[in-house]
Amino acid sequence: MTEKEQQFNEAGTMIERVKQEISRFIVGQEDVIDQVLWSIFAGGHVLLEGLPGLGKTMLVRTISECLDLEFSRIQFTPDLMPSDITGTMLLQPGEDGRQQFTFHEGPLFSHIVLADEINRATPKTQSSLLEAMGERTVTVMGETKQLDQPFFVLATQNPIDMEGTYPLPEAQMDRFICKILVRYPSKQELKQIALRTTGRETISIEKAASIKDVLLLQQLVKEVLISEEMLDYAVSIISSTHPNVEESPELVRQYVQFGSGPRGLQSLIKMAKARALFAGRYHVSAGDLKQTAYPVLRHRIILNFEAEANGVLIDSIISEVVESAYKLGKGTPV
Repeated sequence: MTEKEQQFNEAGTMIERVKQEISRFIVGQEDVIDQVLWSIFAGGHVLLEGLPGLGKTMLVRTISECLDLEFSRIQFTPDLMPSDITGTMLLQPGEDGRQQFTFHEGPLFSHIVLADEINRATPKTQSSLLEAMGERTVTVMGETKQLDQPFFVLATQNPIDMEGTYPLPEAQMDRFICKILVRYPSKQELKQIALRTTGRETISIEKAASIKDVLLLQQLVKEVLISEEMLDYAVSIISSTHPNVEESPELVRQYVQFGSGPRGLQSLIKMAKARALFAGRYHVSAGDLKQTAYPVLRHRIILNFEAEANGVLIDSIISEVVESAYKLGKGTPV
């Protein structure tokens, strides 16, 4: 066994250990857990959307404890200022007794930042967060400070209570590698949640990986191979989201206003590589691209008014896109 094969095998064992530890505390939500972990190891940020009380905050906190990462939570409100999240310069007495400016770090200086209800903050505060997401830096009073690595933002949105919110513009939504829908638990899962949270027993989370392990897994994701055929398939998926492309499905031409851009292609390949690593493979398959297309494209395809009027679901469009792109290249390079 080569050194690289041994690294991949150890990574698979570590991933299983992390997932088992998370499942000890979080009931169900297997797909959500997988997709969040794919995003983290792909080095991207996540937008979580779901009703209140579905355990989004608890999931993020549990993952941070399992991976031994520093965690901070920011509750976004309309009166939140950029300095409240980035930190600020305070005038304090120095050792010589003279007053001097000292920088006090804000909650962004953590490994995992939970941006709760991100759409409740003003665009000015949102832009400070988006700078940290895109550049991994924070600018305070003209001075740029580097954030520690790894750095992930997991933002939540409430899909029903839109009063008094500032929805993220499409260009800013594109900064998130994927959008994950947190669904309502089943009856059996609800029963398990009640048993685990209303009894005397307290479940403590053990560390299943370290910061060094997370950085190693991020590097291994980059080393997963993608063939020319699979790369062409990924390009076809992205291209098929554009309504003005001849090969696009009928649903896209009828209901889509704007499709995904190059960042969507990059995110799709990164997520597919992470999924392949989770499955213990060294190469990306068509199944990896199909499954990761849903969270990657949900917030990158903009539907027109006709689609909204007819109640067309975005996942239906994505399903049509991935199947159409697959059939287009079946038997030949896509």
